[in-house]
Amino acid sequence: QVQLVESGGGLVQPGGSLRLSCAASGSIASINAMGWYRQSPGKERELVARIISGGSPNYGDSVKGRFSISRDNAKNTVYLQMNSLKPEDTAVYYCYAFISDYSGPGLYYDYWGQGTQVTVSS
Repeated sequence: QVQLVESGGGLVQPGGSLRLSCAASGSIASINAMGWYRQSPGKERELVARIISGGSPNYGDSVKGRFSISRDNAKNTVYLQMNSLKPEDTAVYYCYAFISDYSGPGLYYDYWGQGTQVTVSS
């Protein structure tokens, strides 16, 4: 079993900052990618940021220049630093990871966290 546990969401004023964390635990052989997606009411889930092992991060167009993703491989943890937050950033943020869990060589699966609410409002 693999679990992703997120933390760091909450209420922040426009222009403020928040930092999200997501730790993966359980039967993890290897993590290929980790990242964040978000979903607000009436909208589809969208990519916020993703980082692939050995690669450069990539970001959704709406967050480029404001958000930064980083990863601590030793801790199986991914972080999302969100600056200059806007009301339109309000959403449930979901952690994502592409993980090999010992079920077979080279087999990777998508895992999702439970989501953390981020609300940007004055």
